Amino acid sequence: MALAFDEYGRPFIILREQESKSRLRGLDAHKSNIAAAVAVARILRTSLGPKGMDKMLQSPDGDITITNDGATILEQMDVDNQIGKLMVELSRSQDYEIGDGTTGVVVMAGALLEQAEKLLERGIHPIRVAEGFEISSRIAVDHLEKIAHKFDFSATNIEPLVQTCMTTLSSKIVNRCKRSLAEIAVKSVMAVADLERKDVNLDLIKVEGKVGGKLEDTELIYGIIVDKDMSHPQMPKQIADAKIAILTCPFEPPKPKTKHKVDIDTVEKFQTLRKQEQKYFDDMVQKCKDVGATLVICQWGFDDEANHLLMNRNLPAVRWVGGVELELIAIATGGRIVPRFQELTPEKLGKAGLVREKAFGTTKDRMLYIEHCANSKAVTVFIRGGNKMMIEETKRSIHDALCVARNLIRNNSIVYGGGAAEISCSIAVEAAADKYPGVEQYAIRAFADALDSVPMALAENSGLQPIETLSVVKAQQIKENNHCCGIDCNDTGTNDMREQNVFETLIGKQQQILLATQVVKMILKIDDVISPSEY
Repeated sequence: MALAFDEYGRPFIILREQESKSRLRGLDAHKSNIAAAVAVARILRTSLGPKGMDKMLQSPDGDITITNDGATILEQMDVDNQIGKLMVELSRSQDYEIGDGTTGVVVMAGALLEQAEKLLERGIHPIRVAEGFEISSRIAVDHLEKIAHKFDFSATNIEPLVQTCMTTLSSKIVNRCKRSLAEIAVKSVMAVADLERKDVNLDLIKVEGKVGGKLEDTELIYGIIVDKDMSHPQMPKQIADAKIAILTCPFEPPKPKTKHKVDIDTVEKFQTLRKQEQKYFDDMVQKCKDVGATLVICQWGFDDEANHLLMNRNLPAVRWVGGVELELIAIATGGRIVPRFQELTPEKLGKAGLVREKAFGTTKDRMLYIEHCANSKAVTVFIRGGNKMMIEETKRSIHDALCVARNLIRNNSIVYGGGAAEISCSIAVEAAADKYPGVEQYAIRAFADALDSVPMALAENSGLQPIETLSVVKAQQIKENNHCCGIDCNDTGTNDMREQNVFETLIGKQQQILLATQVVKMILKIDDVISPSEY
């Protein structure tokens, strides 16, 4: 490459040996695509399991994120290769659909591609490999149904849900508080869940964080937290049995929509204008008082005169509250959002048992707690931590735990973790391979080997001998016909995941296998990448 200038002094680049470049096709293209996808999978492989490593990611503007959540790592990585981007989308799909298992699904896809490459080098056509993987995935998913266990839970017995959420949190930075955080996650999901329809709306669970305190101070509030304070420092800091007017109209005189100018040339005219403005404020405040409101929450701001008037009339107010918070407050308190003062009626007021302002530490940070609401279908998880990074990672961990609890309410089937489900599926797929006489048999056996890569990665990340550990556990599963034997990552002295209470959701594990197989099939069917300049 060389830089040259034309007769007008404009620079242009000369690319040498452009004609000698050739496009990759066939087996070379497959190998190149597989190498790109496997490179992404190997980055996440070391983050798998309770002893997995964390990644430090630096954004272009210098912000640092420390996490071992697969979806977050890939989301913030700058992946240029188009095949690598498929792996990013794979992790994102798992996150949107299930919320957990984002690292495992990418590791699984990487292992399948490594096995596929060996088959391609032996001359097996990629379509036959893809068909073999499709057959294997169906065998594995059906086998998971057979080995799954159902457990009963209720609003009074949430221990099974807590145990499963603890398994999810055990691989996160916050694992030292996994018991308390799992209980918070399950209680918040149960508060908003419709158990008859087996449905959970996670939008009703707000996750807030504030730097300061320690992780153990994280709490669940049956209501809403707003990162605002009372508009006047002399307003009451605690209101019992509050009747809340939720407004999206500003506390100010109406303004003409066209351009206007007011000429004031005498003192009397100024006094008249001032009295008229004051009358507007008086009428607005009186309207709120007449309907019985004891607290006003406004989306817009209001000036010092309106603020002073509200304080004198003993009507506490909060200003500059965001639209999302207003909606949650309306849902929680059973109130209606009012766009005009003329529409304000007693029926549209929200009701809360207690509204209080709470200060934090030695700083002047204050937040508003709206608790004991008429409709407790909206809750808030309030996270405390030593720094912003810790709070952001805790938010991601809580999100995963919330998704697991939601999945269990939708489908209360579980499989055992620690690689136990993958080893059991591997044995089942290997046994089923003999029933297929065609070339697909090779692909089915390769799929079984790929399933072993997840428990092997768990053993490797836990500092164990991977091959020896996997062989012992696999032999134990075959000998005892026990589908609960997995990798003892925490060195508790037993391989039985039932005793260790290590559970995973059935639908999460099935989705991992199905999504990984789909993406691998897609990559295997690509044998040529054409750039726009080559059309």
